[in-house]
Amino acid sequence: MRTAAKHDRSLPSAAAAAIFAIMNEKIPDSFVAFAQRMADAAGEVVRRHFRTPLAIDDKADRSPVTIADREIEALLRRMIGKTFPDHGIIGEELGNENALAEWVWVLDPIDGTKAFITGKPSFGTLIGLAYGGRPVLGLVDQAITGERWTGGVGWPTVLNDKPVHVRTCPDLATAALYATDPDMFDGDATAAFGRLERRVKLRRFGADCYAYAMLASGWVDLVCECQLKVYDHVAVVAMIEAAGGIVTDWDGVSPGLRSNVCVLAAGDRLAHAQALDVLKG
Repeated sequence: MRTAAKHDRSLPSAAAAAIFAIMNEKIPDSFVAFAQRMADAAGEVVRRHFRTPLAIDDKADRSPVTIADREIEALLRRMIGKTFPDHGIIGEELGNENALAEWVWVLDPIDGTKAFITGKPSFGTLIGLAYGGRPVLGLVDQAITGERWTGGVGWPTVLNDKPVHVRTCPDLATAALYATDPDMFDGDATAAFGRLERRVKLRRFGADCYAYAMLASGWVDLVCECQLKVYDHVAVVAMIEAAGGIVTDWDGVSPGLRSNVCVLAAGDRLAHAQALDVLKG
């Protein structure tokens, strides 16, 4: 992370205050409140469209997209542009804008669109914030169940207003493992995931971003996935770390702002280290 001395004294006071706060390891209150307002706005759109007839388009990668995805992201981008015009934006549906900025909002309007269009409330709106390439704030909102996880640097994770924390799991033999879809693994990754699922007590599929939220709340021990884009993981990385967990790629390195990465999230660092050893073979 950059040192405060490299920032120009001519910065506006709000920007200077924000930089001072992150240098002292705490996200400004105003940023967290703004993320909450974005989630409120996104939730209104989600509830209006959920379990209603929707036109579904296929993107170039054959993944589905709906009017709800596009409407939410456009709305959140307008809010960011009005409130933080100097911040960057990376979004699933509408691309990147000023993505090399110091502060970058990373948006997945509906993570789990396949669940959304089939009426299953395991999807969520992901709102992440990165500072200098580091995920520092994450929000996962499930507007149908009324659950919202928020956490980041200096902000221990809460579910709505209740603090949550990962659970201990020092042995893979007792671990509960989630992944969204077995088809996200191919080649060597298929064999690696197969080794891991044979070592754990319980393996389940199909939870989308909800699995990461359950990990932060202490109900799941591991989430292991591949082919994740930057907007799939930034929010959950910050949120899980603030709940006491760890998220890395399969080499043990933070995924940062990379796309097309394999990710391993864990509540317990011992379980994470064991799982990495299994994945590496």
